Amino acid sequence: MSHSLLLLEDEVNVGSTVKDRLTIEGYTVTWAQRISEARSALQSQSFALALLDVNLPDGSGFDIGRLIRQKYPSMAVVFLTAAGTPEDRIHGLELGAEDYIVKPFHFKELLLRVQNAMKRIQFIKENVAHDSELQIGRAVVYFNQYEIAVDGEKHHLSHKECALLKLLYEKRGQVVSRDEILDVVWSEDEYPTPRTIDNFVLRLRKLIEPDANTPSVIRSVRGIGYLMERES
Repeated sequence: MSHSLLLLEDEVNVGSTVKDRLTIEGYTVTWAQRISEARSALQSQSFALALLDVNLPDGSGFDIGRLIRQKYPSMAVVFLTAAGTPEDRIHGLELGAEDYIVKPFHFKELLLRVQNAMKRIQFIKENVAHDSELQIGRAVVYFNQYEIAVDGEKHHLSHKECALLKLLYEKRGQVVSRDEILDVVWSEDEYPTPRTIDNFVLRLRKLIEPDANTPSVIRSVRGIGYLMERES
């Protein structure tokens, strides 16, 4: 699995520190300080993950995140920014970002989130096999493209959403516990709450269920987790 990362960060102290620390951890880091440099790097190299600042001298990191989702869907995206408003975070996640880390941050936290993102990428690659395009409920899921089509309209899926959907599909007909979901989709280091899992399932239900108010594809199993029904 590639450990090549793109870092887009205009602050020299932050950029050089993150690059050096990640390099020590075994990652190959290409550091861009401008959006134009990041675009050039994307055209000439392959990356597993992009760490993107949002506020840059020549534009917004959100634009690069949108470009990555459209042209390089297998890449994970993590935003690094001082803009920590709920609106900014929601916007980043709507673009299909893997995570959104607010400055200042602990390097260990950043490293854990990078490692967790890599784990999810690996899980999807190992489990997609020949099932890269699947009908689930009323939607067609394109795991290789991290997209889901509903009534002819495509929506981006984040790596977490893909990993959760793939896990439930692989174990359809079986109850998947919250502990297993946390282990595969998140990790013990990310401190998600039960409500976090519920919110992810709610979004997936809105996309795949014939009626999200009365779920028939992904059922809740009280006190345990979730079960994706087998097709009858």
